[in-house]
Amino acid sequence: MDFFLQLVVNGVVVGSIYALVALGFVLIYKASGILNLAQGEFLMVGAYICFAIADRFQVPLLQAFFLTLVFSFVLGILIERLVLRPMIGEPIISVIMVTLGLASVLRALVQAFYGTDTRPFPEFFSQKPVNLGGIPISASYIWSFISVMALVALFSLFFKYTDTGIAMRAAANDQQVAMSMGISIKRIFALSWSIAAVVSAIGGILLGNIRGGIDGSLVFLGLKVIPVVILGGLDSILGAIVGGLLIGVFENLAGGYLDPFFGGGVKEVAPFVILVLILMIKPYGLFGTEEIERV
Repeated sequence: MDFFLQLVVNGVVVGSIYALVALGFVLIYKASGILNLAQGEFLMVGAYICFAIADRFQVPLLQAFFLTLVFSFVLGILIERLVLRPMIGEPIISVIMVTLGLASVLRALVQAFYGTDTRPFPEFFSQKPVNLGGIPISASYIWSFISVMALVALFSLFFKYTDTGIAMRAAANDQQVAMSMGISIKRIFALSWSIAAVVSAIGGILLGNIRGGIDGSLVFLGLKVIPVVILGGLDSILGAIVGGLLIGVFENLAGGYLDPFFGGGVKEVAPFVILVLILMIKPYGLFGTEEIERV
């Protein structure tokens, strides 16, 4: 029973990080209708930038963290202005392919500077186990979960109560109506990409701390937000949170119970199996908006 509970708790923590990264994915989709296939690369770049600032320039870790967030925010704006804005009016599939090309460029840049070897990541939170109800849990897991929940609550307040957040919700609901009310859709697009880059960077830093190192495999961890957002519903922020937690828990349970039986590999496949099973019942995801076309 203790083993089961430990798998569930660890799955909730990792799933909460998936949910945070998925939040950026959903924001971009709601604002522009684009599937950002470079979300995993955003996660990896954020982790490596934080590592570079702290390791190469000997900047204190907390300051390196905030500098990484500033860098990610600017990176999101630049990508939207230089890469995505010229694609306005083009077919959606063309824009999606551009994000795929962007993913390749970001991955190549990281490998050019740091190669493919695993780099030890500075310790944000202690890895020492903490006993909770008889279950040993790493302190880094606990603090990562608290940090993610605080950020999710902060973003929820931002979208609900600030003028910018309300403008983003209006643009996501109906761009034409939002424009008629004086809302700059281009500004909303840029802000959506910036927030996506920031939350992905935070996710990369937290995952780097939990794993104790960073390498190119962070990209594949970031790509797990795709089954997360599809499971929750592409346009649902609540769905991103619920989907992230579900994927994290089921993935961990599969790794704990099925990997030893099948000789490994089940943990990586489990999110997609769960996705297929749920979409067979709810094609638009758990909280996605159902589109009904009358002919």
